[in-house]
Order: sequence, then structure tokens, then C-alpha cells
Amino acid sequence: MEYVMVDGRTLDRSAAKVDIEDRGYQFGDGVYEVIRVYNGKMFTGMEHLKRLKESAEKIQMKLPYSPEELLARMEELILKNEVDTGTVYMQFTRGISPRNHVFPGENVATTFVAYTRKVPRPVEPMEKGVCAILDEDIRWLRCDIKSLNLLGNLLSKQRAAEANCFEAILHRGETVTEGSHSNISIVKDGVIITHQADNHILNGITRQKMLEICRNESIPFEERAFSLDELSSADEVFSSGTTVEVMPVVEVAGKPVGNGRPGSVTRQLQALFKAEIERQCGQI
Repeated sequence: MEYVMVDGRTLDRSAAKVDIEDRGYQFGDGVYEVIRVYNGKMFTGMEHLKRLKESAEKIQMKLPYSPEELLARMEELILKNEVDTGTVYMQFTRGISPRNHVFPGENVATTFVAYTRKVPRPVEPMEKGVCAILDEDIRWLRCDIKSLNLLGNLLSKQRAAEANCFEAILHRGETVTEGSHSNISIVKDGVIITHQADNHILNGITRQKMLEICRNESIPFEERAFSLDELSSADEVFSSGTTVEVMPVVEVAGKPVGNGRPGSVTRQLQALFKAEIERQCGQI
């Protein structure tokens, strides 16, 4: 039996239903988070849940649970589903009400849904590296909000899949922003460069942890926008995200990055990131 959570109740997945007038279904009016699970423990769980609260505040939605309460509920769901390595997904919508572009009244409760998946670490692609396409960033201008409105991301990810690539690297004109489902960083002359955390990107939890590691280990980095030309001439490129950890990108738009193999800085970050996972969750 697989368990899910709906509005605080733990149910068999087959019994879970969503109302046709839920605003998440009709408008994408909601926010979500995905947390990685290793050895049955959430990695950076509280950081994800604090970001969920921040995303909700940015769209003027009040969550019925604190991050601490949500953490306890997710731990319960992970335990019931016996997830060792995987993810836990949760989302809140603005609730169920007759379709109207104006927000419903405060008497309308949010809808809360959560479930788990058993997902292995992407060990092979992390070792070999992956390829990426370039795609124009057509998304809205509040990418800092982890909202349910992901159609732009999906279109780019689909184009990458059709090109037999792992990721789509997005750009607004000549400026690289992020990937369709990850943050993108480059390495030049030993310095990591990643787009600053503003409204053009999601400030990834893995990205934040990576930069914390860089500070602690005295690895030089810059938080700034970089261009397509800088991407093209980079020594190394990598993506970072909850499910991909630190993923080397060895080919962009059909051209090899550097010597076409994962670079030394990326390898160093992978090892340090793995050590941080093991510090929090045990050996992986």
C-alpha cells in the first residue's frame, strides 16, 4: 500500500482525490517543494520548507502549518512508505472555489497534498556527465517563486528530451539564467560563476548549499549573470538541483565543454557535496 497526505490526512493513494475547482488545477495557483531523502532522512529539509513558506508569502497565501509541523508530517509519510532513497513532494494551492481570477475569501482553506517516490541517486550521469541544449527563457519574471506554473520549464525540458539531452540551459537574450529544472554554473580559471539570486532564477537549495561549501573550503566563486559567450568558453559547466546534486555538463548545443569530460572543480564539489549529505543523513 502506498500512502499520501491530503489536507493533513494520511490516505491510501487510490483514495486521494482533487476537486475540479481546485485553484491549483485551474490556475496553477499554488506553490510546491521537492525534498531529497537519503537513508530515510530528509536532506536540507528545513531549508526547503522555509523556502516553501517564503514562496507562499510572495503569492499572498498563508500556509496552515509551520515549517516545523510540515517537517514532522513529511517524516511520518517517509516512514509509512518505507522510503530509503527517494523524494518527498508537497504542494499547497489556494483551495477550492468557483472559478474566478480574484482570490477567494479567507474562509476558503488551502489544499495540501504530499507524496513520496523511491528514486535512486543519478550515479552514472554524475560520473560521466550529461549534454544540454540552449533554449530561450520564455518564463514569467518571478522565477524566484517555486510556483505550480511550470509550462515554460516543461516546454524547454521536452525540447531537451527530443534532442536526447539531459537539460535545457535557458537564456534571456545573451544572458544565461538557469536550467529547465536546475541551476546552472560555469567554471573559468578555477572560479565558479553562477547567476545571482534574483527574480530571474529559483534560488536552489542545492545551489545555496554549494555556495556554503565554497565559502567553507575557500573555493572562489562569483554570483553574477554570465553570457552565452562565457558559457561557450567555460572550462567546466555543471547543473545543481535537489534530484541531480552536482551534475557535470560535458556538452552544450553539440559542442564539448572543455575537454569533454567532467572537470576538476566539479569533481571537487561533487565529493564535498556527498560528504555534506553523509554528515546529515549517513553514508550513501
